[in-house]
Amino acid sequence: MDILSEALASMRTAHPSSVRTEGSAPWSLRLPPVLGAGFHVVLYGTCWLLPAPGATWQPVALSQGDVVFLRDGGGHVLADHPDTPPVDALACRVDAGLPIGTLGLGGGGARASLLCGNYHLDQGRPHPMVGQLPALIHLETRHGRHPELASAVQLLGAELENPRIGSAGIVPALIDALLLYILRAWVEDRPAATAVGWAAALRDSAVAPALSAIHESPAVPWTVESLAGRAGLSRAAFARRFTSMVGEPPMAYLTRWRMTTAARLLRESEAPLTAVAARTGYGSEYAFAKAFKREFGQAPGGYRREARTAA
Repeated sequence: MDILSEALASMRTAHPSSVRTEGSAPWSLRLPPVLGAGFHVVLYGTCWLLPAPGATWQPVALSQGDVVFLRDGGGHVLADHPDTPPVDALACRVDAGLPIGTLGLGGGGARASLLCGNYHLDQGRPHPMVGQLPALIHLETRHGRHPELASAVQLLGAELENPRIGSAGIVPALIDALLLYILRAWVEDRPAATAVGWAAALRDSAVAPALSAIHESPAVPWTVESLAGRAGLSRAAFARRFTSMVGEPPMAYLTRWRMTTAARLLRESEAPLTAVAARTGYGSEYAFAKAFKREFGQAPGGYRREARTAA
């Protein structure tokens, strides 16, 4: 079971949205907050990423091949120089085109080209793995670093610079995959000996198998003891290790994942409530509905209707 992919899939509410930003110095673009997580890929040139007041991160100089992930989708500024006065992105015109639209601005000087967008993630109930990410992830792909991410960036650049047959399908798929490449690169940047939290849990010889078991088979009546047996640890040692890395005890995470799975089934399938209950480890529709309402504040049927209306 690919825990990283499953955790992200459970949070996605729509396909990513993106635009190609073409700036020529002097230029500066103020981007508003978005629901989900923001990202930028520098396809050509250099620029600055500047935080909004109150942000927990500092200005970052970006170069060609750099990738940025903004966990909370907070407002920020992209500019050729920190002193250039910004214009609001909402006031700029995006020219329609394939495979994505283009936003152009600036005074005709040195050029920079970026892919800018956001991943629509449910921040109301974030997976704890996403909650543990830093507010800003900055990854460089030059000098042989993160070769798979670098390849994805190069492919995106080529498709956007010279669209051909199939680009309209290739670019969205690459943008979708980019999120996994970003998070994989971030996890693998953490040395195993010093990694903490989920960066450590995903590679831990005891915790990772337990997480995989929970994700793959949420309907199984797991106990701390049975999960500890898969991990090869005593019950107490396993519980301490799991809680310290994942951020909550094994049974709390099991309930979280069962409810996350149930919510996804309600949003994305026509499965009856009895089937959803069975697939998430509840012996009856009543027991499932009671647990779901305790977690989400509404009955499963109401949640399904609301999710369908919103879509």
